[in-house]
Order: sequence, then C-alpha cells, then structure tokens
Amino acid sequence: MDAEKENGAHCLILPHPTQGHINPILQFAKRLTHKRIKITLALTKFTLKTTTGFSGGSISTRSISDGFDEGGRAHANSSEEYQARFQQVGRETLAELLQDLAGSGRPVDCVVYDPFIPWVLDVAKGFGLLAAAFFTQSCAVDSIYYQAYTGELKLPLSGGEVVVPGLPPMKPEEMPSFIHDHGSYPGTFQMLLNQFRNVDKADWILINTFDKLEQEVLEWMSRFWRVKAIGPTIPSMYLDKRLQDDKEYGLNMFNPMTNTCMNWLDNQEPKSVIYASFGSLAQLTARQTKELAYALTTSNKPFLWVVRSTEESKLPEDFSKSRKGLVVTWAPQLEVLSHMAVGCFVTHCGWNSTLEGLSLGVPLVAMPQWTDQSTNAKLVTDVWGVGVRARADCNGIVSREEIVSCVKSVMESEDGKRIGSNAVKWKGIAREALDLGGSSDKNIEEFVTEIMLKRYPL
Repeated sequence: MDAEKENGAHCLILPHPTQGHINPILQFAKRLTHKRIKITLALTKFTLKTTTGFSGGSISTRSISDGFDEGGRAHANSSEEYQARFQQVGRETLAELLQDLAGSGRPVDCVVYDPFIPWVLDVAKGFGLLAAAFFTQSCAVDSIYYQAYTGELKLPLSGGEVVVPGLPPMKPEEMPSFIHDHGSYPGTFQMLLNQFRNVDKADWILINTFDKLEQEVLEWMSRFWRVKAIGPTIPSMYLDKRLQDDKEYGLNMFNPMTNTCMNWLDNQEPKSVIYASFGSLAQLTARQTKELAYALTTSNKPFLWVVRSTEESKLPEDFSKSRKGLVVTWAPQLEVLSHMAVGCFVTHCGWNSTLEGLSLGVPLVAMPQWTDQSTNAKLVTDVWGVGVRARADCNGIVSREEIVSCVKSVMESEDGKRIGSNAVKWKGIAREALDLGGSSDKNIEEFVTEIMLKRYPL
C-alpha cells in the first residue's frame, strides 16, 4: 500500500477544446503533478492532431471524440450543432476512456472538467468518481451568468445600474455582451448558462482567480458552493518559481514567432514598447483594424502587434510601408509581457490575457470586444486600477485618437505612474497567492489532500 500511495491519486483533466480553456486547466494540472497526483489530459482527437510543442512531462494525453475528428468545431454548421454532437459522441468516448484506464490498472479518482461541457460531470458521477468544475473565466463573470441562470438577474436588462452580489454597480454595457445584448449568439449564451445546470453535483468549484483579487464575490459564491480559487494559472517560472521546469504553457494551437519577437524586443528601450494582442478568438472589423494600425504608427513608439494569419487581410494596404514596429501572426505572450522593453499591453481583456498582464505587472489599455471582456475591463480600470479603457464611439469603433490618448495616459502621464504602481502591487499579490503557504497554494493542497483521503482512507 505504501508503494502504491507514493504514486498518488489519478485525475483526468478534460478542458473545452479551445486554446484559452486548455492553457489554464493544464497549468493547474502541472501544480497537481508537483504534489504527486497522476494526471491524464483528455483532448478531442482533432485538438490532439493540431496542437504543437506539448511538453507535459509526466502528464499523459488521451483522446475523446467531439464527433468532428477531421475538422473540429469549424466543421459544425452552428454552435448548437457542435454542442449537441459533442455531448452525444463525447459521453460515449469518455465512458470508454474511463473504462480503459480502470482496466489498465490506473483507475481515475477525480475528473476535473470545464463546465462549458457539463455532461462530463454526469459521466463522472455515473462512474462514482469525484468531480471538480474548473471555471476559466473570472469569478465576477461566473457569478453574473449564475444570476442569469437562476433568474435573479432579469433579462433583457431594463437600463440603469445593474447590481450583482459581491460586485460594484455596473452599467449595462459593462456586463458580458451576451447579457447586455440579450438575444445575440443564443447558442453560445445557452452554453454559458448550462455551466450551472448540474454544478451542484460537483464536489468542488475551482476558479482561475485568487482570493485578494476577487474577495467579495468569492465570499458570496462560497455561501452555496465549495469554491476554491486556485489561480492565477501562469507558468511557475513567471511567479513563484517553485516548478523549475514550468516555463511555458506547453501546448500550442498556434505557432509563436518566438525568436523574431524576442530578438526585436532586445533592441528596444526599457518600457518603450506597445504590445497589442487580441487573443486566439477575437476578430476586429476591418475598420477597427485600420484605426488600431494608424494609432500604432502615429504613437511615435515602437510596437509589437499580433495579427493572426486569418486577420492579416484586414490590414491597410499602405501599413507595411509606414509601420515602426513588428507585426507577427502569434507571439509567446508570457515572454513578451515579462520583457523589460514592454511598457503597456493593448488587450481585448480576455481573462487569460488580463491575468497574464496583471501577474506580470504590465499596465493595460482595455479594448474589449465581446463576451466577458467588458466586465473584465471594468475590473481592470475601476476596481484594480491597472489600466484605462479605450472607449468606442457611437458606431462601436475605438478611434485612432482614442487609442493614442490611452497609450499616452498609461505610458507618459502622472495617472500612468499610479497605474504602473498598482500593476507592480498586483504582480506581488499574484505571486504570493501561489507561493508556498499562499491562498491558492493552500487551496490546491486541500484539494489534493481530499482526493488522497478518498483513495486511501485513514
């Protein structure tokens, strides 16, 4: 028994098959392996085929099917079709995987799953397993969607300030886009609400945040769920440095132009560079792309701009002749943000990018596009004080003048000094959360202890 116990318990980790959901749950898995939990990462067959550079160490990978093995969700006709097919085929192939792992002598003790795919919890409980829902968005956004799910938040919004427990009063446009623009993308909105349809059966609710960052809303949510803040899920070498081999996420659905980016940054002055990136999913309109392009070129500052290959056609025709910076199709964002040359981060405020900027002490210029990003931008500017919001005009476009003004405010003004000081403060608090004895470290340790006690009762 002692030799067996040395191997630890076994967790199956199952993320939603998108880059922004895989990265945080994979980082959490690395923390578990550091505490001697065996990890199997289950990805869809298409995701496994299309990812590069996975270096999970002792983490093994297995596959399930979403019913679109050749083309992934892009081959589905709609969000609704993809979700329905994934549920049908995913249930069957996940059950087969759990049976196979049990038959191989390493049965699963706990399933950690993304509640974007809530049927995973039903399968896990059908096998009598422990299960943890891993929420990849902020606790604030999770609580807003939960209020919409229960009907406490009445939709459509009637105007005026919106009050949600644990959060400051917000304008309707500061709510997630699916709440503010009720009726848009109904399939995706239903998926977000469905996160909560069976979550009461989960043994834990894990959230990619940390206690001091979202203290009030975490306390509110803890009244009815077993909530554990376990973030920020940033590779250890950028924070507490306790996992010496944890220098990158380790699984890429895009190929970062690492050498190109870092060599260019090495030739720039400290805190002089504007870094602009809108993540793996956000799509700027051609007009917004043009405004951002001219803002960057007229800022009189060097810039590094990530424009995915699928978005390059939106760049102005004369842009390549006038630019003073570097445009790449994908960047190693953590390395970029931690580089001494970077002075501000123009971001869509996706939760992963927000946490990365905050954890690495980089001031933000918030240009939210849709989904949770407006709410994250509200927190960035008005609660944590680590950035400014670039406001759109009546046509929904953030003008070049507005972008330049925001960049100068962050990088040159007295207010920018305050923002920079706040960014450094939150960087320290983020590191403390994951360091030995920090709030997130304790929560992860308690999670591990409970799994071990289930497997090896006293």
